Amino acid sequence: MWNRSKRETDPTICVAPDVKLGRHVTLSQFINLYGCEVGDETKIGAFVEVQKNATIGKCCKISSHTFICEGVTIEDNVFIGHSVTFINDSYPRSTTANGALQTEQDWKVEMTHVKTGASIGSGATILANVVIGENAMIGAGSVVTHDVPSNTIVGGNPARVLRVIEGKRKVGSDGPL
Repeated sequence: MWNRSKRETDPTICVAPDVKLGRHVTLSQFINLYGCEVGDETKIGAFVEVQKNATIGKCCKISSHTFICEGVTIEDNVFIGHSVTFINDSYPRSTTANGALQTEQDWKVEMTHVKTGASIGSGATILANVVIGENAMIGAGSVVTHDVPSNTIVGGNPARVLRVIEGKRKVGSDGPL
């Protein structure tokens, strides 16, 4: 298990001093966390970056190669698959109108909110200004461009509702999901 003193001795774990880590957080190697908050008993896989002003709740699993940018809030019990990317700017540009390289003052962070119990499949891209509802499931490789209702399964590019989840079962199904 990771502890703060390991930051000074393991160059593969980059956790800035301003990161707020809950109890029993598990961190893999080759991660980059700065200015963020991670809740109790959350597990973060290898090659993950979590930027400043991002929040991850309790009992989450963030799989390897995932990028969680500034402005993302992830509530409790959320699963994030491998190589998931969050976006926080709908109209990104490298320079200002006069050709100067943009700085933080030249753009506004757009928020994204993932609610309790949601699952996001590997390779999904979540655009800015999106709310993913409680217990929603995002199919692998999906591009989420709009809010996802609670208790639904979405997939595709752009992601569309495929079916509604009722409890732990699909509506009209006798078996598990």
